[in-house]
Amino acid sequence: MPDFRRPRTWRATRAITAVVATGSLAVACTASTTDEPTDDAPKPTIVLVHGAFADGSSWNDVIDKLRKDRYPVVAAANPLRGPAADAASLRGLISHINGPVILVGHSYGGPVISTAAAGSDQVKALVYVASYLLAPGESTLELTNKFPGTTLPGALEPVPFTASDGTSSTDLYIQQDKFHHQFAADVPADRAALAGAAQRPIAQAALEEKVTLAAWADKPSWDVITTQDLNIPVAAQRFMAERAHSRITEVDASHSVAVSHPYVVADVIEQAARDAVTRFR
Repeated sequence: MPDFRRPRTWRATRAITAVVATGSLAVACTASTTDEPTDDAPKPTIVLVHGAFADGSSWNDVIDKLRKDRYPVVAAANPLRGPAADAASLRGLISHINGPVILVGHSYGGPVISTAAAGSDQVKALVYVASYLLAPGESTLELTNKFPGTTLPGALEPVPFTASDGTSSTDLYIQQDKFHHQFAADVPADRAALAGAAQRPIAQAALEEKVTLAAWADKPSWDVITTQDLNIPVAAQRFMAERAHSRITEVDASHSVAVSHPYVVADVIEQAARDAVTRFR
């Protein structure tokens, strides 16, 4: 496996601005004739995949920066039912995009992009944001429990329900009065409250499901590690990123780094996109 490691980089905090943006599903992309990509060269489509306790709006400020830099962007709706099923949904979306794709996954979105990208020539790079880079046979719950530091179990609210086929299941939410501290401590309280109210639950079974594929084993990857994360221990994040030989950026941020440091996240995504254009043109 090629070694894509670089020295860890540190980025400055930028101001937070709430912006809603949308992306196009179909983008024509042709090869550049220059040695280096230029501002006018066709750019890969950035597909953003949210994790548990969030939705596509968690990427709003990142989308705004990417679109200003003329990247086509799609914020995928992640069903949060299990890595295999969610990856199948993501592959369906990717199949409707013309040209190369950069996949970006936050938190539980990491195993989803790792699975969806496996064997895909269209996906040129992977970007993990406060995320899981699981190896085959691992689950998010198992990997988290290997390292101290998470306080997520005490903040969860399980909601049992019966599916239409009669099977019993459990969805997991973060208790709204704990959401700010647990998930988004460096986000303004009013904005964290909105995110807590709008959060999408994850199936408990999704956290227990073992993955079978790991695209980071043969695709270049970048990783934004959050050192103040109460969901995924920073030691776990470093272990996974180093195992995958990812290019690492560490940020003094909560789990909600795409909201508190959107320009840092966008800059890392653009690094991956520029590298992909050069590498695969």
